Parts: sequence; C-alpha cells; structure tokens
Amino acid sequence: MRATVDRAGLDPQGRLPKVQIRRVRKGDLSKVRDVMEQTFGDFLERQLGTRPRQAFGGAQYVHHRWLMEPWGCFVAEEDSSKIVGAALAVTWGTVGVLGPVAVLTNYHNQTIGQQLIRAAQDFFDENKATLHGCVTYPTSPKHLYLYHKFGYRPKHLTAVMSRTIDRGGARVPASPKPGKTPLTARRFSTLEEAKKKAALARIHRITNAICRGMDLAKEIEIVDGLALGDTVLLERGRDLIGFAICHTPGVSEAPAGALYVKFLAIDPPHRKAEHLEQFVATIEGFGQELGVQRVILPVYARYWTAYNILVQCGYQIDFTMVRMQRGKPEDYEDPADLVLDDWR
Repeated sequence: MRATVDRAGLDPQGRLPKVQIRRVRKGDLSKVRDVMEQTFGDFLERQLGTRPRQAFGGAQYVHHRWLMEPWGCFVAEEDSSKIVGAALAVTWGTVGVLGPVAVLTNYHNQTIGQQLIRAAQDFFDENKATLHGCVTYPTSPKHLYLYHKFGYRPKHLTAVMSRTIDRGGARVPASPKPGKTPLTARRFSTLEEAKKKAALARIHRITNAICRGMDLAKEIEIVDGLALGDTVLLERGRDLIGFAICHTPGVSEAPAGALYVKFLAIDPPHRKAEHLEQFVATIEGFGQELGVQRVILPVYARYWTAYNILVQCGYQIDFTMVRMQRGKPEDYEDPADLVLDDWR
C-alpha cells in the first residue's frame, strides 16, 4: 500500500485550495518579492540547468511599483493565508504595461496566472488604457500561450544590451558643427519644483508624439521621489531634445553594478543619430560618476535605427524577450524613432 503524500497546491484530501485575487497591501510586499524571486529562479534553473543566485541580478520591482501604481498590483492568496502568485501592472497614460506575473511552481496549471492577468486587464480597462503590452520569454510556449489567451500577440524582440564602461575618461561625443549650439545635459533632480512640472509637460509632448496618449510622468516622479536614480534631460538651448529615465543600483530596477535605462526617447523632430550617440555617451559618463561597471540599454527591435546605433556604440545583447501587445494603436512604432524602452 502506497503512502499518501501531500503536494503543495492541494489540501490533504487532494482538493484544490481556495485562491482569492486581491490588491496588494503594504504588509504583502516582502512576500510578493519572495514569490517573484522564487518563481523566476525556478524557471531560470529549468532553462539554464543551474539556479541563479538572484533571479533578477539584484534588480527590485515590487516596492516602488506598488507605491507608483497600488491599484495595479495584485496577489493570489491561498485560503486567506499564503500568497502564491502576484502580478504588477502600470499605466503610462493610454498604454498599459503588464508584468512581472508570477505563480509559485507548485501552483501552476490551476488558472491562477489567468486570474491575475484578468485582474490586471480590468485595471487597464478602468483606466482607459487602449494599448496593453507585456514581454515574455520567446522560447517558452507556456508563457506565449498564457498571454495569447487574453488576445496578446507576439511582436518583435526586445534586446537587453549592455556595455562595460571604460575605466578611463568617458567617451567623447562628436563636436557640434561650427556655429551650432552644443547639446547639454541636466538632471531632473536638480530642478526646482515649478521647473519639474514644466519639464514633465515637455517630456509628455515627446512621448505623445511617439505614441498618442503615452505619459511617463509617474515613472519619472517615482524615480525622483524615492531617489531610485535620475532622469537625464538632453537639451540644446531652450529645446528639450530627449530624456532618459535612469535607475541606479540599490532598491531600483537596476541590477547590481549597473546603470539601467528604463526609457529613453529623442524628440521625433530631432531624431539624428549623433543625438542618440551623444546621449549614450552622456549616460555612460553618469555611470562613471556612480562607479558602476556597465550600462544596460534595452531596445525594441522595431526601432531598428536605434538598435543599429547601439551596436555601433559597442553594445552587445545580454538576452532577448518578446513583446506582446493587444489593442490600439497596435504597431504604432516608427522604425526611425530613436527610442529605448523596456516593458518588463
């Protein structure tokens, strides 16, 4: 006679537990972080054959995302006592970005992931987000099919690229043409409050030109408010040429030892290769000031011009994810736009 062995995810009688989907509370944050680390650690161990010491390389996603968008963060709770899954979602104006989504390995195949995604979808609808997106592993049929169930369609790859920073002086960008006002960089954190509001309005004009209704204000404000990094403003005289939301190591989305750019954009009327090249050199200089070893720049492959410029600047692909989208304006990206963005 074989002994009965309890399996996580089932009660002693072999029945599925009662799982409730609810919004994240402050007391859940450390548990949610543990669920994310454990779930992605399990997945990467299956893929790589060895378990990474840290699933995200030291990057943090939970605490500041909850502070930024508390109504978009959900947990799956078993019998009102154990958190077994979580999903984070944020709206960038009319764009809804979903993820990470995680369910503990022993609780797979119980529709918990689907329930979490459905809650996030309702949140997007409540906030009138017309375009929804996420990124996932292109080699995982299970992940692709999960999002496909909700109408997400796989698009292009996102290449997460990096470059080791030279220990010597920062790369010197090309000199401006004679008689032309040089590009300069300022940091959002150094502005007075009134000027911060004006800068956010100027940044919104750039993002709205790239994708109608897109607004990154809350990402910039949370980085500023929690000192997660800084937003670098590229200017020529009074004109804002571009901006870059940068995370620095600690409690941000930057892995240990790296400066990570969450979103960078050059204003479409000023989209010249030399502008992006100089901006990258400026960001590398920022990284050198911080004493980090490398700069991480993500680029969506549909922005082909931007990808080529990063390759010419010496950046190499660390790994790729596939972007999935549903809604409108689908395929809004102009391949000539100089945009670096990460929807993780």
